[in-house]
Amino acid sequence: MLNLVPLHATLERPEGKRSYLVAAPPAVMPEKRGLVVILHGAGASAEQVLGLAYPPSPLSLWLDIAARENLIVIAPDAGKGGWSDCFASHARVARKNDVSFIDALIDHAIARHQVDPARVYLIGVSRGGWMAYAAAMAIPHKLAAFSVILAGMPPPGRITMPTTPLPALIFGCTADPLIRYHGGKPWYAFGFAEPVRSIEDSVQVWRELAGLPDTPVVHKLPVSDPQGRTSVTRYLWGEAAHQLQVGLYRIDGAGHAEPSRLKRYPRFLNWLTGLQNADLEVAEAAWEFFRDKQAR
Repeated sequence: MLNLVPLHATLERPEGKRSYLVAAPPAVMPEKRGLVVILHGAGASAEQVLGLAYPPSPLSLWLDIAARENLIVIAPDAGKGGWSDCFASHARVARKNDVSFIDALIDHAIARHQVDPARVYLIGVSRGGWMAYAAAMAIPHKLAAFSVILAGMPPPGRITMPTTPLPALIFGCTADPLIRYHGGKPWYAFGFAEPVRSIEDSVQVWRELAGLPDTPVVHKLPVSDPQGRTSVTRYLWGEAAHQLQVGLYRIDGAGHAEPSRLKRYPRFLNWLTGLQNADLEVAEAAWEFFRDKQAR
């Protein structure tokens, strides 16, 4: 398989020069390619999320998927202060508008990398998930689908609700000590975290917006942990893979770590963030959801 190497690039923005990584298979004319934009979490970077910095994220497996499926992968860097995400004040967004940065990166990729405008996908983890919610609400016309890992939406009244339905896939871990599956915020976060909706309430926002029925198709994944400490159940609303669907991967017993068989976080991080599930590959699960979806 082709080994994709992410390249450093910059884009001029009103707030200054912004950095990102881009990985692109050799152009195959006249075929247009899908684009996956990957948003890193707080304290991480584009390098970490694409496997160039320690500890490499499970989302770095998007490079293998991109080589196999002829996709473009872009990982922007939040830069100083982190993302201006869905919790950001108007004043913060005025100083550094990260939705506009993502929007500009999409346009740049369409112009420079043979990207199909109907096949643009967005995925974010933790605070990058909050950024993905912000982009999905602000520029839904640019996206075919989006995915959020380990992040609930802001609570009612905290933001303007989304008005345009999108295919959405959300991953949540029930023992997450940082962004709680059942919502709220941990007492030990003090002033350093925002209260959030529960993961399931966040899923419900997008399911109801899409007009999908209450009853999902439920699939219990085989358990790989011989001690049975974590397990995964997938809930999927919407029957056709090429139409509107909303999905939830509920990962029982796991903490604030993307599930992966191949990319395992070191034990000292598990002590801080909780167990990492190995029953699925998060990037492959997201690609399975994205693959047949196109912007309407």
